[in-house]
Amino acid sequence: MKNNMRIESITSAQNPKIKDLLALQEKSKERRKKGLFVVEGRRELLHCIEAGYEPHTAFICPEILQKADLEEIASKCRCPFIEIPQHLYDKVAYRGGTEGVIAELHCKNMNLESLKLKENPLIVVLESVEKPGNLGAVLRSADASGVDAVIVCDPLTDMYNPNLIRSSIGAIFTVPVATASSEDTIKWLKDNGIKIYTAQLQDSEWYYDTDMKGSTAIVMGTEATGLTDAWRKAADAHIKIPMLGRLDSLNVSVSAAILMFEAVRQRNS
Repeated sequence: MKNNMRIESITSAQNPKIKDLLALQEKSKERRKKGLFVVEGRRELLHCIEAGYEPHTAFICPEILQKADLEEIASKCRCPFIEIPQHLYDKVAYRGGTEGVIAELHCKNMNLESLKLKENPLIVVLESVEKPGNLGAVLRSADASGVDAVIVCDPLTDMYNPNLIRSSIGAIFTVPVATASSEDTIKWLKDNGIKIYTAQLQDSEWYYDTDMKGSTAIVMGTEATGLTDAWRKAADAHIKIPMLGRLDSLNVSVSAAILMFEAVRQRNS
């Protein structure tokens, strides 16, 4: 290749590098210990690189990966490449249809200080969301609605969990994300003059009657327990979505999407 990429060939599942790759996929403890995480697929890998993540190692399967895709990845991915046969790729791939590339990348700090605010930002805050699939779905909606940042407070899931990356289809890398305690996030929002709107059923006004044109943080809790009292007390307004059926709860990702796009509607009207 023109970029002088280094290619090593591995054919055995017992190779230490393959074992390390599997450990990173399966164990959050290993991800924290080594400061690495795993991404599968050309699209997700390119999203990572565009977001400033530094590749550590790329595993490629020439029987699956298209030559043009390999050249594109090699032009942007300055790291060692390891070639593996399809039978081994099928064993280490976390999911199907990943285009023949799996990469290890260096983790980044996701702190509040890393967020760069523009005028009248729209922020989504999630408190103690546990299921990677829900968080991934929220991130997809955040990307689609142009949300400026998602803050995950007191997270109960690893932000580099492969299920989260998969369910977000890479939005974990296209949307600025920070993690922090609820206490620190409340202080940060107030210090930056951002209105706090908590989604809750009690003592609330309809979400479409709430002005979201200015600096806004939409705060969501878990479906089981809702938000903690700290958020309820810190809120500038409590907002709710009409529930016309017999149940009184929507999936958190659905609720978040409704509120995000209401903010978009108001800002574009």
